[in-house]
Amino acid sequence: MSRKILVTAALPYANGPIHIGHLVEYIQTDIWVRFQKMCGHDCIYCCADDTHGTPIMIRARQEGITPESLIEAMQDEHERDFAGFDIDFDSYYSTHSEENRQCSQTIFERNKAAGHISTRDVAQAFCQKCQMFLPDRFIRGTCPRCRTEDQYGDSCENCHATYTPLDLIDARCSVCGEPPVQRESKHYFFQLGDFTDQLREWVNGDHVHEQVRNKLDEWFKQGLRDWDISRDAPYFGFLIPGETDKYFYVWLDAPIGYIASTINYCKQNGLHYEDYWCHDGAEIYHFIGKDITYFHALFWPAMLMGAGFNTPTKLAIHGFLTVNGAKMSKSRGTFINADTYLKHLAPQYLRYYYACKLGPGTEDIDLNTEDFVQRVNSDLVGKLANLTSRSVPMLTKKMEGRIGSLSVEGKALINQLQDPAENIAQMYESRNYSIAVRTLMSLADDVNRYFDQRKPWSMINENPDHALETLTTTINAVRILTLYLKPILPTLAGQTEKILNIEPLQWSDVDKILENHQVKPFERLIERIDPEKVQAMLDESKQQQAESQAEKDPSPLDTEPLADEISFDDFIKVDLRVARVAKADLVEGADKLLRLELDLGGQTRTVLAGIRQAYQPEELVGKLMIVAANLAPRKMKFGVSEGMILAAGSGGKDIFVLTIDEGAKPGQRIH
Repeated sequence: MSRKILVTAALPYANGPIHIGHLVEYIQTDIWVRFQKMCGHDCIYCCADDTHGTPIMIRARQEGITPESLIEAMQDEHERDFAGFDIDFDSYYSTHSEENRQCSQTIFERNKAAGHISTRDVAQAFCQKCQMFLPDRFIRGTCPRCRTEDQYGDSCENCHATYTPLDLIDARCSVCGEPPVQRESKHYFFQLGDFTDQLREWVNGDHVHEQVRNKLDEWFKQGLRDWDISRDAPYFGFLIPGETDKYFYVWLDAPIGYIASTINYCKQNGLHYEDYWCHDGAEIYHFIGKDITYFHALFWPAMLMGAGFNTPTKLAIHGFLTVNGAKMSKSRGTFINADTYLKHLAPQYLRYYYACKLGPGTEDIDLNTEDFVQRVNSDLVGKLANLTSRSVPMLTKKMEGRIGSLSVEGKALINQLQDPAENIAQMYESRNYSIAVRTLMSLADDVNRYFDQRKPWSMINENPDHALETLTTTINAVRILTLYLKPILPTLAGQTEKILNIEPLQWSDVDKILENHQVKPFERLIERIDPEKVQAMLDESKQQQAESQAEKDPSPLDTEPLADEISFDDFIKVDLRVARVAKADLVEGADKLLRLELDLGGQTRTVLAGIRQAYQPEELVGKLMIVAANLAPRKMKFGVSEGMILAAGSGGKDIFVLTIDEGAKPGQRIH
């Protein structure tokens, strides 16, 4: 019986690139969706960029562009990277859409009419230096429960406690580092406690994994608190109806983006989104990381309940990614962006390795680079691709590319491969990919053993019928193994389908047999991983971090060790000159740099200066400043810098270029 299934993955934030940690979720989801489609179900995969909030507003301001330009460019990058890893969305949309605005207003107004929305004045963290109310993620401090330092203002990464920013110990603004003050403002609240009984019933209805249910019980015991769903201007988001300076908190409209993305899909395909979100018969699956469980297991279903929408059928919650047994690290090069990975390695390697590790629970998974190389080379190359590369060329060169009929022994082996189809399907359904992979690799071992024992390469001349029986069985076995692996490795499966000269495999094809069938010439399927390519990927990631660090503001002097002593003779070698700024431009792609064209009295130098947060380009043109003119040119990520201007300050907005009065002339030496 065909099912109607809507599947979503958490919306990536439009403030940074996709990295291999993110990909755990999107690959896990894509595998599940592909399996459902192979089974003939009406299954759609909807996602979107999460585009609102203060971080987007601040980054756009720093880069001198509009938030709309920033999120558009980032969405293009995200969609490119997802496509690079064979992640196939039916709808990839944006939370900054008219559909999302209307849905957010509808859900808000229905809950308000039902008495689930209230307003009251609240004390908030306000940064006097930045002149803005600080969102939760722009406040750092010590967790009030477990005393872990450097935690965000809404939840602790160590003990997973939730709290308000004002509960933090030693709170500070993460933009400028200053302690925030308290100011009062009217805010809107969603009364989560109104839904305590309904949520308890929902949580106990097999909608979440047992591990998650136990955690949710802790939150129920603490009591469900009202949820602040508004933010004050300045803010990038949707205005609350009837307000002029109050916006929906990003966490209100972000999950509603699931509905907006569904609407986008339905508009393009002549369907009705209500069939997924408002009527019986449809299933809704959310794939998310365990760090956003609270929002998806409590706030989100409660909002849907209050507005009359369907609640999720299942939350598929996964753990985090570690690399070589430790948290992803920029300094070690293990914080790897998706596009960096794709420069060095094939996407199917990572899809397969994640599948080897993923189960239905919330345990973290580890990407061990040595194991990664060994497992891919052993399994994908040595077991699976090897069967195709050994059998098809023999068949096309010696037997005109045509298989015969299965022998009794061959049928027995094929039946052995077909028997676990239902169990493997259940493993996919329950997201137990690691067991599914182990099962099909065990089957691949059986086929390789059969092939080696019958030695068709040595029998093909003296007993061609024996060899043909072996190759016929092997080709049928390859087809079944490819079918089982197709949700994980769609590209490899497509290549194999082409070689075998068959239609795209569906799960129901497992019982079919290929006999008296023509295959096509072999084309190489997959290369072994060269460990040097893995190292090159890590080295590039490390280099990217070093270049990024070079752009960052210098730390305050009291946190830096003193440099090694130099002699006076060394010091006077620095040639300080007066320079007039002839031109100043933003550096595309750089958050901290300005490109200055300096006139040194007949000579022109280009200097990349990390002063973008303190100065606008136009206010520097014509100014006289001091430049170290005899520094060797330095190659940087965004170009070559031919000197260094003199400036002072702690960094960021607190940096001051040393200028000189108009009496000086460009090129004049400073003694």
